[in-house]
Amino acid sequence: MVDGLLLAIDTSTKTASVALAGPAGLVAEYTWHAGMHHTRQLMPAIRAVLHENGAAAVDLAAIAIATGPGSFNGLRVGMATAKGLAYGLGIPLVAATTLEVAAYQHATASLPVCAVQDVGRGEIAWGVFQWPVGGEWSRLVTEHITTPEALAKAVKRRTLLCGEPRELLLAVLEAASGPTFMVCGPAASVRRAGHLAELGRRRLLAGETEDLQTLQPLYLRRPSITERKVSATLRL
Repeated sequence: MVDGLLLAIDTSTKTASVALAGPAGLVAEYTWHAGMHHTRQLMPAIRAVLHENGAAAVDLAAIAIATGPGSFNGLRVGMATAKGLAYGLGIPLVAATTLEVAAYQHATASLPVCAVQDVGRGEIAWGVFQWPVGGEWSRLVTEHITTPEALAKAVKRRTLLCGEPRELLLAVLEAASGPTFMVCGPAASVRRAGHLAELGRRRLLAGETEDLQTLQPLYLRRPSITERKVSATLRL
């Protein structure tokens, strides 16, 4: 199954992305501003990336999903779609956290990569990853929630800062008391499903597939009352 096509789905935030990858690498990728319209836009994007590259759902060998943290509704839509496709096609599902995907596109940097994400209430989710020379891609700090100021105090060595929105990166930088961070530019701060696809293939090669019954989104925080009401409405 590693030799077939892999579909990567990331609907964690207002930026959504889907990618199609084969054994030789990325085939196609669509990344767009979905806002709160993941439910309406995701399946048309998947159909388009398959159709315009001469493929169909039956050609897929695996699905990769970004598990969060992120918006409650966006993660719910992406997870349900990924599980539905994997179950219906009888193919494996692999996963990576949203912050890992954001960091992985900078995996070749010689520095630790800190990926951050706005979670509201003046707080951020963040985790630190690195692919050291001669080593393996690994998680140095598990994803968790703090204030930007707490992150700035926690990081003591030169670190590459990435994630979205970019304004949040600048806020973390302003909170730092020294030249600790290098901040990614605007284009490099956009999370892309092509990197999720690459991570997904690594998971497949390692045999790290997910159980469709037990895999759940990584929220880190319970959804707000408003988000729960919206989700309940969408289920009706």
